[in-house]
Amino acid sequence: MPAGAAAPGVILVVGDSISAEYGLKRGTGWVALLEKRLAAQKSPVKVVNASISGDTTSGGRSRLPALLAQHKPSIVVLELGGNDALRGLPLGMTQDNLAQMTQAAQKAGAKVLLVGIQVPPNYGSDYANRFAGLFEVVAKANKAAVVPFMFKGVADGPDPTKMFQADRIHPREEAHPLILDNVWPELKKLLGASAGGVARS
Repeated sequence: MPAGAAAPGVILVVGDSISAEYGLKRGTGWVALLEKRLAAQKSPVKVVNASISGDTTSGGRSRLPALLAQHKPSIVVLELGGNDALRGLPLGMTQDNLAQMTQAAQKAGAKVLLVGIQVPPNYGSDYANRFAGLFEVVAKANKAAVVPFMFKGVADGPDPTKMFQADRIHPREEAHPLILDNVWPELKKLLGASAGGVARS
């Protein structure tokens, strides 16, 4: 390709079971729905879903360099941290891993979108509040985009259990369009700013 020619962008999603369609029919998770939305808009942007059920920020951090080298993404979506909280891992470690991944992606020329999650209140309000806030802390420190709470309208509705599978952790199929709608506004801004991006509402 000639120097200076912009290749169609690649969105690389590095996430855990929520992005890996755990317990869902293939093609019904929010990442697959994102692909369909971009295709409907005739966008040349390609989506690569590198999400693994059970992954932590440490796992994502170790996997990211090879993914960046292989896919050369223009946008990296980081949807990790929930499993860190479920295992009670230190918040500082989660924050550091997210910061390191953000910086690695930016050094590789990608824009970064951090997708935040909140933990149930039974973890204690201090831990829960600090965990919920760390995504915005990392985003602000690294000038990255952030979706503070990907389950807005899913986990905070009048009857949140109906939106989740029996384990009360993984969203049901009908929740995934709402998750995409939470992620889309920030992602659309990045698409509009990236080479090859076509973003309509």
